Amino acid sequence: MPAGVFLAFLAYFAFSVSDALIKATGPVMSVFEIAFFTTSFSILPAMVSKRGERWRDLYKLRHPFLVHLRCATAISGTACVMFAFTHIPFAEVYAIGFLAPIVVTALGVFVLKEEVGLHRWLLLVASFLGVLLVIRPGLREVMPGHLAMLASVFLSGVTTTVLRYVAPRERRVSLIGIQVIYSAILNGIIMLPFFVIPTLEQLAVFFGIGIMGGTGALLLIAAARRTPANLLAPVHYSQLIWAIVFGAAFFGEYPDWVAIVGMLVVLAAGLANVLTERLKIVWKPRLFFFRTGL
Repeated sequence: MPAGVFLAFLAYFAFSVSDALIKATGPVMSVFEIAFFTTSFSILPAMVSKRGERWRDLYKLRHPFLVHLRCATAISGTACVMFAFTHIPFAEVYAIGFLAPIVVTALGVFVLKEEVGLHRWLLLVASFLGVLLVIRPGLREVMPGHLAMLASVFLSGVTTTVLRYVAPRERRVSLIGIQVIYSAILNGIIMLPFFVIPTLEQLAVFFGIGIMGGTGALLLIAAARRTPANLLAPVHYSQLIWAIVFGAAFFGEYPDWVAIVGMLVVLAAGLANVLTERLKIVWKPRLFFFRTGL
């Protein structure tokens, strides 16, 4: 196994642990308070990745509107994901989240003028049908967490599309720092009416979420430097396996056979989409607080 692939597996395991800890907090706190603390902690390991750039150049932007738009969609999407994790089964969050490539592909065609083959559209439709098997609207109750996750899919698509355009043109310190500042300010203000003083145990959980997410980001950056993107991208789908394992082991969530079939369809279509892609895959490291778009 190439070293980069092994590091990518470790990275997505770290992300999954981080997500499980989010779910463990339950709906006892607002998502904004959770985001405020976890974002603050996640920047600690992520700061290592700013090599060669200066924080005083934070606001020297070539595309300020797009950078600020990306911050808005990423922060909103993160809140939706956190809400989903604390209200619906673990595996269902990931299954819906894997619809994001549909939005990214559509925006790539209409906004970035990219060409997409028919086989990719068919595979994306298959992913969508797989998610329908997981949530089965009309046959079972669609919870607010499902709707929040669907909203995050759209926000993730916008975030990723904007990032694909600005990443080669903007400093990483700007893409990291501005979003952290905005996230801390926005979540800090919105959480005030619902603020609950966290216990030491809850602070420890928040610290764990941030550190695992930030560490996963650094592992993914290291993986991307060692191994081609087309070998790393399929590893992303390992999170669906961790979702089933963690959901069953810690939260008593056991998907039925229809949901499992749906997840397998999502997994197979996603892997086929990646492995048959002829265009160059642009690999971007995912930082915890960029959850919906990097």
